[in-house]
Parts: sequence; C-alpha cells; structure tokens
Amino acid sequence: MSLVNTSARPAIGGGFRLQWEPAQEAHVLLYPEGMVKLSHSAAAILTRCDGERTVADIVADIERAYSATGLSADVYAFIELALEHSWVELRP
Repeated sequence: MSLVNTSARPAIGGGFRLQWEPAQEAHVLLYPEGMVKLSHSAAAILTRCDGERTVADIVADIERAYSATGLSADVYAFIELALEHSWVELRP
C-alpha cells in the first residue's frame, strides 16, 4: 500500500528544474549540486508532476498514453522515491 494519497498533487521540488537535455538525450533534473539523468519512465512521471494533476490523474494519463493498465503500483513507488529525494513535493 502506498504512503502517497491518490488526491495529492505532486510538483517538482524547490531547487530542482526538469528539462530535456540534448547532450544526454534524456530528461534530467538539475539542482545546484548536479544533475540526475532520468529513465524514460521516470521522465514520463515527472513531466506530469505539475502541482495541478493528482497522483490518480497521473496514473490514468500514463496508462492512457502507453495503452497499459496496472501501472499504479509503479507510479506510486516512483513518487515515493522522488519524495525521499525531494525531487517532488506534494501539494494539497
């Protein structure tokens, strides 16, 4: 069971910037001390963390975009990991 509420609205954490990095051919999270190169699936989740969409909205959007079902556990697990690293923050 996830510790993240389905109605939470994740947003990129303060001090981080999400962007496409052509040299890396990937999305990255930039922060003052460095950079995190994101996998395709991590980028798919984080690009949807805009502070407006709920976690449930993000799951539904990703499942629609990839014509898949049953991705909620993976999305919730990644958001929990992102919270631990302060990559995202939850908005009410």
